[in-house]
Amino acid sequence: MKTTHWQADPQQLRHLRLFRKVATQILTQSLKEFRACALENGELLLSPFNRNQHLYLLVSGELKVYLGSLDNQPVSTLEPGDCVGEISFIDNDYPSAYVVATQPSLVLRLHREALSRLFEQAPQVLHNLLEQFCERMRQGNRIILDSEQNANLDTLTGSFNRRWLEHVFRRENTRCAYGEQPLCLLMLDVDNFKPYNDEHGHLAGDYALCMVAHTLRSQLRPKDSLVRFGGEEFVILLPEIDIEEARAIGERLRQSLEQIANFYSPIGALPGVTASIGLARSRPEDSLQSLIARADRALYQAKQQGRNRLCG
Repeated sequence: MKTTHWQADPQQLRHLRLFRKVATQILTQSLKEFRACALENGELLLSPFNRNQHLYLLVSGELKVYLGSLDNQPVSTLEPGDCVGEISFIDNDYPSAYVVATQPSLVLRLHREALSRLFEQAPQVLHNLLEQFCERMRQGNRIILDSEQNANLDTLTGSFNRRWLEHVFRRENTRCAYGEQPLCLLMLDVDNFKPYNDEHGHLAGDYALCMVAHTLRSQLRPKDSLVRFGGEEFVILLPEIDIEEARAIGERLRQSLEQIANFYSPIGALPGVTASIGLARSRPEDSLQSLIARADRALYQAKQQGRNRLCG
């Protein structure tokens, strides 16, 4: 990054968010605290390995923000008017992300030693900076939330994964026990799935699993959890449902799959599948593992009795 000569145009800069509602005379005086810097395409502006003492205001060009590694997908794109480095600028610590210029860019750089002078000259700049800071924090919270949600999902079927099952079982088991409510678990296995893959191909098998997940999910309550347990196995956690009602739900789900003789997929019409289901009701001493073990034994019994049935 090189400092460069740049003729400031206060009237133009007033449209940037940092200088919004700042009087032209005050803005002209405030600009003396900034230095213009030019960035080449691909140049690294901020890194978690280098302490930052500057606030940067992007005047032209484009910057991208990366978390963790530059090999990851960028989490945000900064456009003219956006500030960058405000957190590490304020706390004089290392940045939490990589910031890279993705085209030739011009930034205005403010050293943290000039911060108090700037805020004395233009208190509105502080207000504008805090607004952008809060917006950046909210964006970061959304990224964290999205990352957490994605970490709990099976990428193929969109169902929850085993990581989520461990979390939700602890929560629902505690809640149901406190309210003296029952908790049941269904364990479902797609029948003859290996022969299905062998005959129709693994891509067809993937679409069949997606169809199963969609069919099951559409008949469950928001508080129920559909989990892809592994391969062609699914687990359904049913809080506040006793054994008889859970049996009726399991039977309804089984029949709904049985009634799908064919379904349409991106590779054409495919035959449907059936499923065997094992049912278990949680006991006070149960862990997730012991509850699943009982449901699995019931599932094995359903397979031994000819598949496409519910036991437990």
